[in-house]
Amino acid sequence: MCPAQELRDREAQNRLHHFEMLPGTEKDRRPKGDPSRAVKEYSRPAAGKDSTKPSDLRPPPVLLKTVNYLINDIAAAPSLYPWTEVYTFVFDRLRAVKQDMIIQRMSGLDCVVILERTVRFLIYASYRLCGEPLRLYDPRINDTHLQEYLSWLLDCYMTKTGPHPNQEEFQSLSLLYNLGSARAMQHTMQLPLRLRSTPNIKLALSINQAFLERNPVRLLRLAQKLNFLQTCALHRHLLTCRQDLLLIYSHGYSSRNCRFPLDRLAKLLFLDASLTAQLCRSYGVEVNKDNQIVFSKAAFTEPGQGTLHCKLYHSIASEKQRDLTVKSIVQSCVETNKK
Repeated sequence: MCPAQELRDREAQNRLHHFEMLPGTEKDRRPKGDPSRAVKEYSRPAAGKDSTKPSDLRPPPVLLKTVNYLINDIAAAPSLYPWTEVYTFVFDRLRAVKQDMIIQRMSGLDCVVILERTVRFLIYASYRLCGEPLRLYDPRINDTHLQEYLSWLLDCYMTKTGPHPNQEEFQSLSLLYNLGSARAMQHTMQLPLRLRSTPNIKLALSINQAFLERNPVRLLRLAQKLNFLQTCALHRHLLTCRQDLLLIYSHGYSSRNCRFPLDRLAKLLFLDASLTAQLCRSYGVEVNKDNQIVFSKAAFTEPGQGTLHCKLYHSIASEKQRDLTVKSIVQSCVETNKK
């Protein structure tokens, strides 16, 4: 999975990651590299010249083996290290895989399988690492690469090199992740009718329609029908959706004498009562001592940037994860987990 010369160079320069070290040598002044665990790292191409040696390019079967190793033996394995560190290692090595794929102009079924597993990993990471400090995880960088992989994968589906049994899953993931995007919507509407009529894509289209119509109650209700990975793709829109619900209700129920039950609002937001009250107060919505909401359009305010932690409101996704492992999520997320 790593060219022999690169392994020797990185060993000499003491640039091995601890996931690549030969067991028992980790504490040595210069740890040894394990050829069975070392993975080619991403290197930015030198300006104006191609420094890639043909002998260093990994053929498609080796690239697929590398991706499976990164998912099964690194990302999904129990680790003494934080998952942010696991993610950083896997993310970098997946970039190197992508680099080899591009240079070889890789296509076909191996290419599709690699892209599918990479997209699943990045979508899962966007949920799991949400709220981590920027020095450990940058959501914008993850999003940029995820969009590139998704675009490449959807292009592969259009080349008719199939069959592509997972196309329904990834077409729906693309729309859910890019909720409200005119480009994503246009792409979905141009799919063949038989594909557009499949359950996952019909559900994604309904959720997208509710988002465009600013109908957060319907959107959150429909979100209960999504499986875990689909909810991971949607999760970055949920805080905005809940904010929209509070804003609409602050106008619709704005009256001195109007009281709205906290438990009823909690059910609409799919949160427990304490988190609902916390969310309300963050937006200037009053919760009185009788656990009643006092909506007021004049009092509604948007909280300052960084004051709301999206991770606190992940219950819709976390309830669906249950016993799913990282391996089952990334290799093939076939669970429906519907309520």
